[in-house]
Amino acid sequence: MNKADLVTEVSQKMETTKKDAEIALNAVLATIEESLVKGDNVQLIGFGTFEVKARAERKGRNPQTGAEIKIPASKTATFKIGKKLKEKINIAPKAKKTKKAKK
Repeated sequence: MNKADLVTEVSQKMETTKKDAEIALNAVLATIEESLVKGDNVQLIGFGTFEVKARAERKGRNPQTGAEIKIPASKTATFKIGKKLKEKINIAPKAKKTKKAKK
């Protein structure tokens, strides 16, 4: 599902226009982004938590030359799934495997 699909689904659930749903979705995403930039976590009980984690400086290798390089320290956003969402995902019906036709 991409953002356009998500906007369509939200507009149907809210019984509103796609434009209004897109405005609401953009507001939610902007708020999450602003909180993460400030270093705050965003915890949505039952859904999950967005948080910023620090990555330490480390050594790596240039895949073309094999030369050792220094990868600078950085921050990254992570998502930790909530208990309720994890339970829902794990009880969701699994896709059926198709059998190969016999020749």
